[in-house]
Amino acid sequence: MTNSRARETTEAIERLYISMRHLFYRGFFKPGGVSGESIRSLLKTINPEIYGTMSIPSKLELDGLMYVLDRLPEGIEECAFIHLTSDEGFDKGSFEPIVPKKRRRNCYRIDEHQMNIEVLLGRSEIYDILTHLTFLFIEADKIRNLAFIQDENWKPTRAFKIIEEVVKGEKKFSRKEKEVALIHLSSLIGRTFEETLNAYNTFGDDSNPDRLFKIIYNLAKVSLEDAKQTREREIHFSAILKERVGHHYFGEKWANKVKEVLFENNLHMRPLHIISANMHSVKNMLYANDALKKKDPKEVDYKLYGDISDKKELRDKVSKYALEEGLIYINDKSGSNIDVQIIDLSKTNLKNTPFAHLKYDGDDVIMVFDYAFGEQAFEVMDELLRPFEQKGEVYMMKVKSVSIMGKAGILAGGKGDIMIPTSHIFEGTADNYPFENALKLEDFHDDELKAFEGPMITVLGTSLQNRDILSYFMNTSWKAIGLEMEGAHYQKAIQVASKIRHHISPDLFVMYAYYASDNPLETGSTLSSGGLGLTGVKPTYLITLRILEKILQSGKKEISTKK
Repeated sequence: MTNSRARETTEAIERLYISMRHLFYRGFFKPGGVSGESIRSLLKTINPEIYGTMSIPSKLELDGLMYVLDRLPEGIEECAFIHLTSDEGFDKGSFEPIVPKKRRRNCYRIDEHQMNIEVLLGRSEIYDILTHLTFLFIEADKIRNLAFIQDENWKPTRAFKIIEEVVKGEKKFSRKEKEVALIHLSSLIGRTFEETLNAYNTFGDDSNPDRLFKIIYNLAKVSLEDAKQTREREIHFSAILKERVGHHYFGEKWANKVKEVLFENNLHMRPLHIISANMHSVKNMLYANDALKKKDPKEVDYKLYGDISDKKELRDKVSKYALEEGLIYINDKSGSNIDVQIIDLSKTNLKNTPFAHLKYDGDDVIMVFDYAFGEQAFEVMDELLRPFEQKGEVYMMKVKSVSIMGKAGILAGGKGDIMIPTSHIFEGTADNYPFENALKLEDFHDDELKAFEGPMITVLGTSLQNRDILSYFMNTSWKAIGLEMEGAHYQKAIQVASKIRHHISPDLFVMYAYYASDNPLETGSTLSSGGLGLTGVKPTYLITLRILEKILQSGKKEISTKK
């Protein structure tokens, strides 16, 4: 049964992406129309874990709603018209950018009914936004059907009238009256009073305590206007966005800037180690001890890194010291949303770091760049590894290693555990990328953390995975250990550059490692259940430790160069 359901899910995921791609090139669609209904039907067939009770018509999915609204602009629930655009100069007008809580993207409220969302990261971001919007429309229509009597007049229920009263704020509610309103709300959305009260506290804050009421009210209102055809919901894709997607427009600008900075600092002919990671762990491991006057290089001080993660004043001290000691920081202005750090190891004092014992004396350069998103990973890596021209001469990148570290969903363990991939399988296709990983399982023996080694699935979108397809990947001969969104895209670019187009030397080594941000098979541990917090400190820094050790050792002993 699971295998048959997994096949049905795989087919639905493929069809969903084909449909979304078609609608993107068409330029617009109506969520309440035939095309919108088709996408909804496919999402319901997939029934992703992250969207919980989405398929139950009498029950609102609260965790999924919070997850989605954290990644969409505030006020999206009030808008009937949503326009996906490229970087088209809205910041030059008087529009204030709205940045979602959990996604770095600029959005602009054009008027009472329209929200513009800038898409700079390529197709994966478009699919991600459309999937979240589809979930939002499903929940909105669910609330509408629960809040109004479905006849030609769409008469509101008593519960909805009370919700409207809270939202309009014309009457001052006592605490008891607010609790009564919450009881009516819980009855309407099919949740217990306790669940609704918890959601009320989670969604709201001091400046907007009644946010949950407003979200429910506005979702229902916009959905009702669509059902009555007084204002039908529409999603549009701008002509500029259609023109730029897939053409590496932002990736090329980003890579050119990086190469320009390397050239200006006379680092372009040095051995280069590229690391795709966060913007703090490499910097902290190389500079934090000296910056914060700590002396204990023999041991890795995970507590110190946890403190830095927790306290802005410590982060600022480390950043200031690192810049004084020669770290070059590129604050990305290309639109790719990927910042860069460049570290010249010949100028970096390693005596008071966990790497002092390696007695490194080389002149390698480390380039750390922030996380890419889905297909954007191919774009930025492909552009970065290309030869470049400066002052009439063409230079090849002297890449010695490429390391990818990041967060992923784990299938075989729990939050905070480590995954060492041996290959990446691209979901929904027969594409697979086996490689020799210079990081091995034995590099991660630790009393507190578990580590797993094996194939990993590069998924089209983390928000589309359900229990059946994940169980299939884990329990059949695929024996997958986890899922993420960038690995196959990175490896494709590395193999193209090193083995086919010969943009870089084939004698490089690759290192991939991920730590588990969630276990999508475990109830209460999906992405919608919240982040890792300080649980992520130990695995993040253990992976960073091993990557930096192998980089610093690479001149002293042979590391496997197969890919």
